[in-house]
Amino acid sequence: MAEKPNRWENVYQSKAEAETSWFEDRPQVSLDLIAATEATSDAAILDVGAGASRLVDCLLELGYHRITVLDLSDSALAKARARLPEDVPVEWVVSNILDWQPPGHFDVWHDRAAFHFLTDVADQQAYFEVMDRALGPGGHAIIGTFALDGPEKCSGLPVARYDARLLAERLGPNYRLIQSLIHDHHTPWGSMQRFHFGLFRKT
Repeated sequence: MAEKPNRWENVYQSKAEAETSWFEDRPQVSLDLIAATEATSDAAILDVGAGASRLVDCLLELGYHRITVLDLSDSALAKARARLPEDVPVEWVVSNILDWQPPGHFDVWHDRAAFHFLTDVADQQAYFEVMDRALGPGGHAIIGTFALDGPEKCSGLPVARYDARLLAERLGPNYRLIQSLIHDHHTPWGSMQRFHFGLFRKT
């Protein structure tokens, strides 16, 4: 996976936010699912593979103050940081999620369209091992991927597509499915990408 950081650096250095297919002015589905966890403003929230997502802006507006934003690309995080005051209560982490060592337990793990780039079973397992270390008992995982009838590639890379059953099987018995939904995301240029989102609770 050594080449991937450079790939995403190139994407975020060469394109404006609204020139990427995954751009959302307001990530309402993610916000609704985080609300469904009943996380209080003191909850520790991790956004995995965040890119330059505006989720962090929205969470700050809602009063959350223990937010960690993680991505492979420093350029992506720089775009997000540039939108916000310097003193916001956000931890910015440049890392491959597979290499990351969680510093403690989080209440909410959010991932919109990062996990589905892991097409190798060993990488998928490594991802879930990191997630399991990061989430405390009763913590929630929100994972958004392309749906079974969604695109086969994103940004030129193959992806693994999921529904609720497949995702639950991959997570295993320690995670209980709370909510599953299909979301049709419209890119800035009007094409449609079908996503599946799953909300799980760690037992």
